[in-house]
Amino acid sequence: MTLGPMQLVVFGFDGGEPRGELLAELQRLAEQDIVRLVDVLAVRKAHDGTVQLLEVQAAADGDAELGKLLSALTGLQAEADAGLPSHAEQIEADDEDIWFVADAIPPGTAAAIALLEHRWAIPLREKLQGLGGQMLAESWVHPLDLEAIGLNA
Repeated sequence: MTLGPMQLVVFGFDGGEPRGELLAELQRLAEQDIVRLVDVLAVRKAHDGTVQLLEVQAAADGDAELGKLLSALTGLQAEADAGLPSHAEQIEADDEDIWFVADAIPPGTAAAIALLEHRWAIPLREKLQGLGGQMLAESWVHPLDLEAIGLNA
């Protein structure tokens, strides 16, 4: 099975909790085969910096163990108790080599963390490989960078 590029995204919410509308939009994109929602995790970060996992409701046909992969991948393993070694433990990485997702979440806010597979990119990758090509570099361009050069994103 060919996988598309995977992206870990963190969506922040001032106060409150992540809302069902975000999950519904990700599921809509999945229905159109634009992305595949591999996993999702909802958290709240207290003012003292502690991170609390929130319950995520899966769709009727969804995975009953939402958050298991992300808890291991992001280092939120201990809180989730998913039974998998954390990504950092598996690759034996030092702290300075790891991106801690919790650091991206401001204290006093909630966040939804999603692992997405970009399905739209699979045919492009296959065509490129069929032509003997390869991707040499990639980067996400921030909307503020586009705005700085006069392109309104």
